[in-house]
Amino acid sequence: MKYTLYIYRRRLLKTISCVLTLLFFATAGAYAQVTVDATIDSLQLLIGEQAKIKLQVSMNAGQKLQLPLLRDTLVRGVEVLDVAKPDTQSLNDDKRWLISQEYTVTSFDSALYYLPPFEVQVDGKPYLSKALALKVYSIPVDTLHPDQFFGPKDIRKVPITWDDVASMVWWGIFLLVMGVIAVFLVIRYRDNKPIIKIIKVAPKLPPHQVAMKKIEEIKADKQVQREDPKLYYTELTDAIRTYIKERFGFNAMEMTSSEIIDHLLQVKDPQSINDLKLLFETADLVKFAKHAPLMNENDMNLVNAVDFINQTKVEEDPNAKKEPTEIRVEEKRSKQGRIVLAVCIAVTSIGAVTGLYFVIRRIIDLFF
Repeated sequence: MKYTLYIYRRRLLKTISCVLTLLFFATAGAYAQVTVDATIDSLQLLIGEQAKIKLQVSMNAGQKLQLPLLRDTLVRGVEVLDVAKPDTQSLNDDKRWLISQEYTVTSFDSALYYLPPFEVQVDGKPYLSKALALKVYSIPVDTLHPDQFFGPKDIRKVPITWDDVASMVWWGIFLLVMGVIAVFLVIRYRDNKPIIKIIKVAPKLPPHQVAMKKIEEIKADKQVQREDPKLYYTELTDAIRTYIKERFGFNAMEMTSSEIIDHLLQVKDPQSINDLKLLFETADLVKFAKHAPLMNENDMNLVNAVDFINQTKVEEDPNAKKEPTEIRVEEKRSKQGRIVLAVCIAVTSIGAVTGLYFVIRRIIDLFF
């Protein structure tokens, strides 16, 4: 019985030992899967030349990596000019990552520099690369031939071309235009002058000229006289009625022919009304009794109308004050108009300030 228990204990201890050994090697293998390597493309440089240091980290996908943060110098005497953006490559079906980062360095002191290992953090655990070395040489001077050494050159004056001043000129013109517009708008805003509108007014013709013009149009239309005498006499009597209304001051358009003759007899000589009376009688016969006048009768009545107008017209006094042909209307600016004017002032002012800024900036770039 004791022997059997002893055998079971030994087997259990071996099993536990194997499990611990496997866990140890698995953990060690996991840590061994992170590798850090650093290389430099040139081990020797002249003063001022540049070299590139490439840092590569190989690790499992999904692990968190923290690369070293380098400032201006790598070590004393070796300056860091540029830090490139990290580049990530997927390996083994995206199970592994290879992350690369380049550093551009230079030196202006001749010496042999020891570049310490780069330290990276993977899942919070530090890993180091190998150390590097960099030898920097000074520029050799030929002391045997000093005559081949050329000293500093004099400052060379570069001529100014149109391309150098073109932008300044255009911005200057823009500044001038915006400034003039802004000043004009400010003056208008401060003066608050009303808006002046000029309305054209057609001169009013005297009544006899209006009537004669209408009669000339009727006379020119021979076709109406032949084909439609009713329309002819209607237009002719309407022209005379309008003239009488404007000349004598009573509403002849709403009166009958006899009423018009009666009113005219009160203000005019009956002899001058006879011809007009004959015209109205003929017109009434044509319009209401379907009378068919002859062509010479039409012409005679038209002449009677012209004679009546000439006998009763009032000539325009040459010394009389003529009516204006245009009217000036002043309108005060509304609140909305003043707001629009203020916005225009602000926009042009900003444009002028912008033009001034670019002109000054260009002058500084050219001469200072």
